[in-house]
Amino acid sequence: MNINIYYGGRGIIEDPTLYVLGKIENVLDELHVKYTRYNLYELKNTITTLPQTLKESDGVILAASVEWMGYGGYLQQFLDSCWLYGDKSKISSLYMSPVVISTTYGEKDSYLMLSNAWELLGGKVCEGICAYVEDSIDFEGNNEYGLLIEKRTENLYRAVSKKLISFPSSSYSIRQNYINNTLELTPQEGEQLSKYVSDDIYVKKQKEDIEELASFFKDILKKQNYSEDEFISAFKENYNPQPGYSCVYSFIIEDREKELTVTINGITINVSYEKNPSPDITLKLNYDTLENIISGRSTFQKAFMTGEMSSKGNFNTMRMLDQLFHFN
Repeated sequence: MNINIYYGGRGIIEDPTLYVLGKIENVLDELHVKYTRYNLYELKNTITTLPQTLKESDGVILAASVEWMGYGGYLQQFLDSCWLYGDKSKISSLYMSPVVISTTYGEKDSYLMLSNAWELLGGKVCEGICAYVEDSIDFEGNNEYGLLIEKRTENLYRAVSKKLISFPSSSYSIRQNYINNTLELTPQEGEQLSKYVSDDIYVKKQKEDIEELASFFKDILKKQNYSEDEFISAFKENYNPQPGYSCVYSFIIEDREKELTVTINGITINVSYEKNPSPDITLKLNYDTLENIISGRSTFQKAFMTGEMSSKGNFNTMRMLDQLFHFN
């Protein structure tokens, strides 16, 4: 018989959960039961791969230390990984005994949460240990508590060795509904995926690839929607003539191959993608910024002040743009 112990505390010396686990391990030794303890705080970078360690086990002990509110995040990560990557058919045959020791309020809630989580995974739950410890010295020195820990460990041994039957739970039907809405993986696929998830370099590379692909397809969509007169008509239709004013504006749109030239001469305006060799002012901005301006969501002045647009030339000439064009 093999028992896996998953300790979700922080490993501090005064943690009474460690004392309880020590007593449990002594009993397992006396019963000639093989056991392996996994200290999750030491394995935090590979927690996603730990569900694979359930393959050779016959029973499980989930040990939680409640120091503030609920059991620690490491144990929750382990249970999440069991749900995402664990072999559900294997978990369904495993008996789990929860061990929850609290130095504050909430041991009963955490005990219930661990039990419910394991049942939702499809496993079987047997009697565990749930205790509040105000003084660890008094707790460890109480022989009656020690005998109770031994008795609960023996009960786990009996449940696993005799494959005791438990009453059905509503968690089974809920679990079936959850599974219908989740991606089903084979044990091999789950194991491989859990290894990938635990590899920080792999995850970082995947995120970079996704961002690169997103940027690539965004550019493709922009090029597909691109028309050479997309801005020309907007400038012409929203022109507000200023008699006696003349200027040549050159817009360099960063994600476009051509420059947009706007020539103002009194009441007339000419807008084209023909490059002017000597514009009065050159303005540099990207496609989204210019689109926001012509749609009325921003202004030339605002784009300049926020750094979304830069200019080279007469500043007063740039300021005239919001008077020349009233975009709605």
